[in-house]
Amino acid sequence: MNIDIQKSADRGMTRTTWLNSRHSFSFGNYFNPARMGFGKLRVLNDDVIEPGSGFPTHHHDNMEIVTIVLEGALHHKDSSGGEGVIKPGEVQAMSAGHGIYHSEFNNSDKPVRLLQIWVDTAEEGIKPGYEQKQFKLKDNVLTEIVGAKLDGRSESVISPWLKIHQDASFHLGKLEKSASLEHQVSHGHGAYVFVISGSIEIAKRQLEECDAAEITDTKSFTIKALKDSKVLVINVPME
Repeated sequence: MNIDIQKSADRGMTRTTWLNSRHSFSFGNYFNPARMGFGKLRVLNDDVIEPGSGFPTHHHDNMEIVTIVLEGALHHKDSSGGEGVIKPGEVQAMSAGHGIYHSEFNNSDKPVRLLQIWVDTAEEGIKPGYEQKQFKLKDNVLTEIVGAKLDGRSESVISPWLKIHQDASFHLGKLEKSASLEHQVSHGHGAYVFVISGSIEIAKRQLEECDAAEITDTKSFTIKALKDSKVLVINVPME
């Protein structure tokens, strides 16, 4: 198993009067040739948006965009007709498809913290779409929150997770101190582990809050919680 650790302090940064954003991969004015993405995973931004501020209407295409709100509430509106407020425990998946315009604002009186993740789409030029769902996490289990539309599952079946147009999956886990769990990795995939809170250990390597690990060349690995922790695990094709 290969494991590459990225410490929280080594991430890129964008800071304005209304936004404090940390970039796990090259984004905007932050360029790091060693952090151009991880397989089909292109962006993981850890954003804090001040009250009354946000991203005005802007354009995306041919990208799968997942938004996870950790604190506060984020108002989303897009040109596909999707609109809603995303709160902690809720996740949004948006297929930008052949082109979509959207805005994201913090209309509350408290800062909102969110993770926004971009994954390359496997199907270009598709119809844009938007889904949002609430998830209740069980202790010491990785819950799949986003999964592929490409695995033969019928479109008529209501999925317990949000669907994207890529053979990737997103999992959230809430681990109690000293708990361990094993995570499977499909052939040709890698796993990106981001520590939302707490402290964990993988292959005798310790990760603290907002640290991340890029894991390849393994069929499975074990996550051990050194304290109560919350983690995001993203499985993506490496080619």
